[in-house]
Amino acid sequence: MRIAVIGGGRIGEALIAGLLESGRAGKDLVVVETHLDRAELIASRFGVRVTHSVADAAVGADLLVIAVKPGDVDSVLTQLGKADLNDGDNDQVLVSLAAGVPTARLEAKLPAGFPVVRVMPNTPMLVGQGMSVLAPGRYARAEQLELVTDVLASVGKVATVTESQMDAVTAVSGSGPAYFFLVVEAMVDAGVGLGLSRSVATQLVVQTMIGSAALLDESGQSAEELRAAVTSPAGTTAAALRELERGGVRSAFLEALHAAKNRSAEQGSGDGSVPN
Repeated sequence: MRIAVIGGGRIGEALIAGLLESGRAGKDLVVVETHLDRAELIASRFGVRVTHSVADAAVGADLLVIAVKPGDVDSVLTQLGKADLNDGDNDQVLVSLAAGVPTARLEAKLPAGFPVVRVMPNTPMLVGQGMSVLAPGRYARAEQLELVTDVLASVGKVATVTESQMDAVTAVSGSGPAYFFLVVEAMVDAGVGLGLSRSVATQLVVQTMIGSAALLDESGQSAEELRAAVTSPAGTTAAALRELERGGVRSAFLEALHAAKNRSAEQGSGDGSVPN
């Protein structure tokens, strides 16, 4: 299977690295990158073919992955329109990693019946721990969705939803890393305020977050159960949690995710561009 990754930025690079690490051959990958320095870096680092032409990369590719900024999607689609996508290969699939761009918009600029899968990734895919959520377009078949799932599993975990849920997905996992980074930032600052050095406070907070996530993922217990196990009656954790609840942490997250979901919906119905 040949895969064309259109866009050699951080997300495109993460996907390439994950595919190679999972055992795919470099000869089966081609990358489209128009910036010369970036193109040379990708070619030397990964040993894959790099081209500046979208139409060139599309020739013979089974999977066409759009990994550019949302505002650049229309340009890519225009260039794909110059390629003979259906020339003897009706099983080609377009995968869009561009946030906020609905499948209907992609399908409208492709040959009739062309299969499209929309993906909402997140930045932890840069370290192989991404959360990619798929929504199939009207023409994507089950086996094609399975193929895309297999490819994205090389950089993390994968889930499938209906497209109507993608704005909620964007709010929860797409933007989610920023929420955790904000929590880390706030806890580190608080640790410094308590007299720790910034380096020590950072080490404590980051490893606590990593360990807590692993425990939640592997223990089989819910977040509520694990929180309760750490919270002794009238203890230090209970005192801290009481202040967080008093500060409205739950309602703040509820309002934040609603705001992100609404903004995603607004931008998806407009020019398709969303902030990182």
